[in-house]
Amino acid sequence: MLRHKDIWSGIDRLAARAGYSASGLARRAGLDATSFNISKRVNPQSKPRWPTTESVSKILDITHTTLADFVALIGPNAGAAHGRSYPVIGLAKAGKSGFFDDAGYPAGTGWRDIEGPDIGDDSAYALEIKGNSMRPAFRPGDVVIVSPAAAIRRGDRVIVKTVDGEVMAKEIVRRTKRQFELRSVNADHADPIIATEDVAWMHRIVWASQ
Repeated sequence: MLRHKDIWSGIDRLAARAGYSASGLARRAGLDATSFNISKRVNPQSKPRWPTTESVSKILDITHTTLADFVALIGPNAGAAHGRSYPVIGLAKAGKSGFFDDAGYPAGTGWRDIEGPDIGDDSAYALEIKGNSMRPAFRPGDVVIVSPAAAIRRGDRVIVKTVDGEVMAKEIVRRTKRQFELRSVNADHADPIIATEDVAWMHRIVWASQ
């Protein structure tokens, strides 16, 4: 029997396996970015809302996944073999010296381990969100998995570290040779424009525990 939560878990696992967040997968498939949001999985009357067959067909197509492979991702224990351990620290610590090397890869001590889906990047790491500065996209306690190897496209959410040591989670609006135009995930914060030479590194958020 197909259960509502198992179908949505299958979509989350498919997104992670393809290197996307659920919203990133929706955008990549040509759907509204909020199509797979947690809030969209129930209607205003708190009744389960199921994904349409059209939306499932589109995400299978762009991830080159067969229906049989998708069914294998459905269920409480499905996809367990595809998990792995990631080094994780709080986002607030990421700007401090000693946690990353010059290329933006995890380094030093102070990291702990957390389990998550295998996104296919051995250099990936996780950051835990603290405070309310990133609501409503990310809440305190949410964990994001970040991939240094993932290609960055317009609309992707990224972790950016500046040469001054500031670390922030933003969305790519536009990228030129000279600068990055970014959008804050919290509307109360300004949308920065950062010169290319002022960016130490930028990595894409590919999964979030929401």
